[in-house]
Amino acid sequence: MTTAGERVTAEIIGGKLLAIADEMGIVLARSSMSPVIYEVLDFACGICDPNGELIAQSNGITLFTGMFSGQVRFIRRKFGAAIYAGDIFITNDPYEGGTHTADVCIVKPVFADGALVAFAVAVAHWSEIGGKVVGSLSPDSVEIYEEGVRLSGLKLYDRSVCNQAVMDILEANIRMPRLSLGDLNAELAAVRIADERLVEMCARYGRTTLAATFRHIVEASEAISRKAVAAMPDGVYRAEDVIDGDGVHDERIPVCVAVTIAGERMRFDFTGCAAQRAAPINCSRWSLVSAVRTVFKAFAGPHQPSNEGWFRPIEVVVPDGTVFSAVKPAAVGWYFESSCHASELAWKALAPLAPERFSAGSYVSLCGTYIAGRRAGTGEPFVHLEPQHGGWGAGRQRDGASALIALTDGDTYNYSSELIEAKVPLRVHSYGLNVADGSGAGRQRGGYGIVRDYEMLADEGIIYASYGRSIEKPWGVAGGRQGTTNYIELTQRGVHRRVTRTPSTPLHRGDRIRIATGGGGGWGSPLERAPEEVVRDVWNGYVTPAQARDDYAVVVGRNLELDANATAALRAAHGR
Repeated sequence: MTTAGERVTAEIIGGKLLAIADEMGIVLARSSMSPVIYEVLDFACGICDPNGELIAQSNGITLFTGMFSGQVRFIRRKFGAAIYAGDIFITNDPYEGGTHTADVCIVKPVFADGALVAFAVAVAHWSEIGGKVVGSLSPDSVEIYEEGVRLSGLKLYDRSVCNQAVMDILEANIRMPRLSLGDLNAELAAVRIADERLVEMCARYGRTTLAATFRHIVEASEAISRKAVAAMPDGVYRAEDVIDGDGVHDERIPVCVAVTIAGERMRFDFTGCAAQRAAPINCSRWSLVSAVRTVFKAFAGPHQPSNEGWFRPIEVVVPDGTVFSAVKPAAVGWYFESSCHASELAWKALAPLAPERFSAGSYVSLCGTYIAGRRAGTGEPFVHLEPQHGGWGAGRQRDGASALIALTDGDTYNYSSELIEAKVPLRVHSYGLNVADGSGAGRQRGGYGIVRDYEMLADEGIIYASYGRSIEKPWGVAGGRQGTTNYIELTQRGVHRRVTRTPSTPLHRGDRIRIATGGGGGWGSPLERAPEEVVRDVWNGYVTPAQARDDYAVVVGRNLELDANATAALRAAHGR
């Protein structure tokens, strides 16, 4: 872009591209059948250039940020020159740019004046795609073949003609075809509206101008990203962590990263992580790449729209066959658990370098929970799938966020209690902050997790889930204390038990399911926290007077007022 007029035009087109991506998201959400899509917003939409580079993307699942380019390039490699106007592709192959089988990607090439100008992409989580259990993602699967139908880059429409065989295969292998095929139609509507808008844009501005704008968007973001990396001190920064089992075996899984900063380049090396498991905790290489991109974007430009340029300064290194780079036929259904840990590793390594951007450790796990069964009377199957919110770590200058979704899930929402009770046979008895289990104490304390208490109203059903951070607690920074852990408490016939990574477990009418997520880690010594802030937490019900004394050396009187003299004496006894 050389002239002022060209730069202004590029800015206008760039804004329109973001508007198209947002419109795709609105169309998808309003047209979908599954609450996890239209309520939680478990999807993402965007536009790639003819080479598959990401140009514009809607908000939604953060982890999908790094997926679009991998999936579009897979389609390009597979079909080569046999990509035509009117084609629409479908893929959910985790080993070819995807995540797990339930995240179904629709790719539509966009042609203007006979030339390929872009790709429109929509990815959404289907509530059902076949497999071992209803909901498709059993926590004890050992191979991907147990996780539903794998669609490894197929033409769903060939020059505008539907491939009915693919539709028939889907309908025959999905337990709730009306639901899932309805979500497919919503994705088709999203990519078709993008096609229309991009063709209109070409008609107004021309294909050459659109292509030049694509380059401008990517190159401008790359320049900002490189400056952000160059401003950081060169060196190697390491982090280690442990994944709390894999859902099939109990042994804990060591993982690590070495982040090397050299000039304008940043290298994330996951060499040394544990080998892939015969369990669904693995993630594929592209999931790892996207997990790293998520953290890097939070560092380099958290408020700017995503595109491929932001990620050009980084390199992700990992040998094949690790828990972060699983190869066929590894199960990857719960990929978001391992990719969450990959993000947390990168986050932990970079936190000391950018304390204004990064926090202490969080509850990290999406705590995905599936409750399924059949409705009384009709026998119609239902499945309620729910990512859980939790407590984030404290920052250097602020307390951690409470009841916020995990890092990799981005702008997704929680379910309202009213919607849950209207859509599935569950009663919500309570929903609130998990102050009972607490969070990491510190100069800035960690945020709090949540508690949801369900009662099963169907005669019979199942629950399965996979909760990480059930043993290893969220880490603190600079003397801040660790956070708390995640778990489910089941009450069946008066018997209470805690579970974390649980395979399909029978439920009966009246059973209670109490979901509890952990609090984040603290930042700085608890003895440095202002006594007035501790008293305010006592007033708000976050901290008890006993916790104020034990964790913060702050004495609170009977009327919940600060006892300044007693506090000063107690802190002096602790060396403050």
